[in-house]
Amino acid sequence: MNGLAVPVTIAGTGVHLPPEVVTNAELAATLDTSDEWIVSRTGIRVRRRLAPDRATSDMCVAAALPALAAAGVTARDVDAIIVGTYTYDQPLPSTALIVKELLGADRALTLDITQAACANGVQALFLAAHLLQTSAARTVLVLAADCASRVTNPEDRTTRVFFGDAAGAAVLTRASSPQGGLLGWDFGSELSYDVEIPAAGEYLKMNGRAVWDTATRCLPDSILRATDNAGVPVEDVTHVFLHQANLNIITAALDKLGVPHSRAPITVESLGNTGSAGVFTAMHERFGTGAVSAGDTYVVSSIGAGFQWGTLCFRHA
Repeated sequence: MNGLAVPVTIAGTGVHLPPEVVTNAELAATLDTSDEWIVSRTGIRVRRRLAPDRATSDMCVAAALPALAAAGVTARDVDAIIVGTYTYDQPLPSTALIVKELLGADRALTLDITQAACANGVQALFLAAHLLQTSAARTVLVLAADCASRVTNPEDRTTRVFFGDAAGAAVLTRASSPQGGLLGWDFGSELSYDVEIPAAGEYLKMNGRAVWDTATRCLPDSILRATDNAGVPVEDVTHVFLHQANLNIITAALDKLGVPHSRAPITVESLGNTGSAGVFTAMHERFGTGAVSAGDTYVVSSIGAGFQWGTLCFRHA
């Protein structure tokens, strides 16, 4: 079974992590919190912070280069660049266009997906798979990056301890095997202001209880709907790539699904919630080490502000 007429595959992945590491102890020195509080409620021990003179587009380029190399293509082979981020360089011009220029991807169509927050990356992958159904595209570079340190209040422990900065990349191409591809998917949304950036210049606000309730309800249900649409029993899924928001949310979702925890790589402990990039860092844990084999099935699932969520079910070709 293939949900799309033309089978597609993730041919290469990449990740960029800013070099500056911020520990829980450093945050506890200025916030009313502690290492014990942060670890028990989030699972996060350290996170990365982007240098002041760097931008989201810089992280995207740094993640794109190893992904292109892993896929065996060059920037000039790329037909489209899709950037998922809610911390774009600036409202105009497009961050994807800035990345195109920096990479030298002369032929690429450029698209930004910005307002699904942590679900931007899943929406970008879905769009990439559909672009590959047309004659206009054979190679699509999907980038997901966020610099939450720029939009969280340094004095707000509710948001400041959760987030880190990072970028992830995936190169999608047409698959040579008809057995692989995007088999099924599920998307949903419900309007909520429990996670929001109210207006330009304001900080991100988050109701942690609402995030917990919505994520633990919607992510497992979305995964079950996507795998059902794909005709793949959830217990047969080889890899589960979940949004890295909070270790406790990931654990609750896996337990609800009855999926062994070993199938879901964890990066939130060492990176924090990296927004759009989170699920890409989890994918790279397996793709980057060659742990995803032909015939493996995997789901990519994330939820972001709005709330918006989505799940893709692939068979690797």
